[in-house]
Amino acid sequence: MADNEKTVQLSHGGGGKEMNRLIKSIFFKAFNNPILASEEDAALLHFEGQAAFTTDSFTVSPLFFAGGNIGKLAIAGTVNDLAMMGAEPQYLSCSFIIEEGFAIKDLKTIVNSMAEELHKSSTRIVCGDTKVVPKGCADGLFINTSGVGRVLKPQISVKNLRPGDAIIVSGDIGRHGAAILMAREGLTLESELVSDCANLWPVVEQLIACNIEVHAMRDATRGGLAAVLNEWAGASDVGINVEESKIPVCDEVKGLCELYGFEPHDLANEGTFILAVPGEVAEGALEIIKRYGHCQQAAIIGHVEETHPGKVVLKTPWGSSRYLDLPQGELLPRIC
Repeated sequence: MADNEKTVQLSHGGGGKEMNRLIKSIFFKAFNNPILASEEDAALLHFEGQAAFTTDSFTVSPLFFAGGNIGKLAIAGTVNDLAMMGAEPQYLSCSFIIEEGFAIKDLKTIVNSMAEELHKSSTRIVCGDTKVVPKGCADGLFINTSGVGRVLKPQISVKNLRPGDAIIVSGDIGRHGAAILMAREGLTLESELVSDCANLWPVVEQLIACNIEVHAMRDATRGGLAAVLNEWAGASDVGINVEESKIPVCDEVKGLCELYGFEPHDLANEGTFILAVPGEVAEGALEIIKRYGHCQQAAIIGHVEETHPGKVVLKTPWGSSRYLDLPQGELLPRIC
């Protein structure tokens, strides 16, 4: 293979033969479906009922980390945003901004991981765009994705929390932020820590199929658990009480937080979500999450009440209480 075939060249973004060959041999090969293969200027889609729509951009550094890469993250992140609204992910768009000189081998690895993640929710990329920018104008690779899906469970909202609701976390927290920190700083641990980056639609689909009443759902990405709970408390004008001892945190994340002075509930997740459900169905919801989310660390960590509206109160293992505030500053830039 010639050197100019091993890396992305400016000509790959020029609209000519090189660009056509790159798109056909990598993107169309991985994302093949009839809508994409039609090669029209816009995808023609069919919807029934209410639809959810989301968009996101991914600029993670480093591009590869334990448990995933920027491509897997882009698909999981967009699918999860739809799932959190009770919407079945159906169609995605995907745009690549590639820096001149980016390794073709790495691009193929990233794109193939995206295809694998798409299959987990039967979601299709139906349109996209490719831009190549001169060396130094981008940090390797940026990906933008948008997604639309059919709403199967309407009225899930940050404004729907009610006193008596239970707060559930679907797994141990802080893994993604900690994994990115490890990759960036070149840290190694005796035991393996990987990002929780994952497609959440399969477990959400089971919650919907079992007709679990869900008042709110959100994946705890930037700002982590603390950001989600504070947003909910403010939007619904309720108080949220959380018991610190019930929040699942793995030993590796605890160790990194102690080393760097971080709080686990401020760290990002990319495959962990928070639910607010009526107290009487909380145990049933928890069982479904454990069974279909394959995470025995899922737990009921708190409840919603009328007192201290707009605030989140964290009860410590020592019996004291404090407000759990929104994270401040930049703990880990570029986590997604």
